[in-house]
Amino acid sequence: MQIYEELVARGLIAQVTDEEEIRNLVNNGKATFYIGFDPTADSLHVGHFMALCLMKRLQMAGNRPIALLGGGTGMVGDPSGRTDMRQMLTKETIEHNISCFKKQMERFIEFGEGKAIMANNADWLLDLNYVELLRDIGAHFSVNRMLAAECYKNRMEKGLSFLEFNYMIMQSYDFYRLYQDYGCNMQFGGDDQWSNMLGGTELIRRKLGKDAYAMTIRLLLNSEGKKMGKTASGAVWLDPNKTSPYEFYQYWRNVDDADVAGCLRMLTFLPLEQIDEMDKWEGARLNEAKEILAHELTTLVHGEEEANKAREASKAVFSGGSSENMPTAALSDDDFENDEIGLLNLLTTTGLTASRNEARRAVEQGGVSVNGEKISDVKAVFKKSDFSDEFVLRKGKKKFVKVVL
Repeated sequence: MQIYEELVARGLIAQVTDEEEIRNLVNNGKATFYIGFDPTADSLHVGHFMALCLMKRLQMAGNRPIALLGGGTGMVGDPSGRTDMRQMLTKETIEHNISCFKKQMERFIEFGEGKAIMANNADWLLDLNYVELLRDIGAHFSVNRMLAAECYKNRMEKGLSFLEFNYMIMQSYDFYRLYQDYGCNMQFGGDDQWSNMLGGTELIRRKLGKDAYAMTIRLLLNSEGKKMGKTASGAVWLDPNKTSPYEFYQYWRNVDDADVAGCLRMLTFLPLEQIDEMDKWEGARLNEAKEILAHELTTLVHGEEEANKAREASKAVFSGGSSENMPTAALSDDDFENDEIGLLNLLTTTGLTASRNEARRAVEQGGVSVNGEKISDVKAVFKKSDFSDEFVLRKGKKKFVKVVL
């Protein structure tokens, strides 16, 4: 099976503009393609991870990825899929976030001479002359067509700022510049990017002629990433300081039964034949499939050693075994009053709950235990000496920490 057919079989491709041309370029290793990453935080998250896995697959097949960092577009904010305007970031924050992105991307993609390219659209967007942009680029965009695009329609009722309205033009110009500067002939993006992506393809053909090879592929990246990359407490980050390897492992270990096979196909590099066989598993074997998924993805992001530790910690938590590799929460002297700490404060201090109210509800609903023994008294307190021995605090079925001094 060639790479384009494999992407289809893995359920990644939703729509393309020129399928025969795209198939030919991708299968013959002649695609130079880009995916954009706006630096809205100081870490990539699971949604980005899906895009990076795709880039890795295509690079392994001989194609050339361009990771486009949004140093320019990040100053505007993408309205796609939003019900309100994004918080405006300072230039310093954007530059810091970009430096964090670069380090993480290098774990997945091989950059260098003749290999993948890392570009920053600030290099061309921040120096644009406004009137020249209006004359040279703006003349090719129909306001009526722009307002009909899905990325804008969702915002029209609450109000779409002129700042955000320009985002489509900026992203389209990105593709045009990448085509001119690097021979980029293809762009990939998720469902919510389709209108912006078509704008770039159309701009290239209007500026350079209808025979210009500029093609667009719509993937199931952003829609699935938003579904998979969010939890009740926020995003699942690739930075181990924001989401520990154990938490990352547990996230995938606890995906819905119906999503296991899809995650295996889209995110892992396991052979499709093996995944198709695993798709038939039921009961206890389905849990085994989840463990395989969690280990494969944690290995990709954090390395095999951390993945092994996370797997052993997960097994220990559920079987009552060793807590050696469990995530740890450390208490300081300041957390105690008269050498004691209340249960509600303990739950919030260790990060198992976001507030005392949430902690109280968890205790009252019978979801809190210490070393396997349920604690039902919201006024329970623990002495500093209680933490000299093993102290495993648990909330619900999925959240655990070993509390140490």
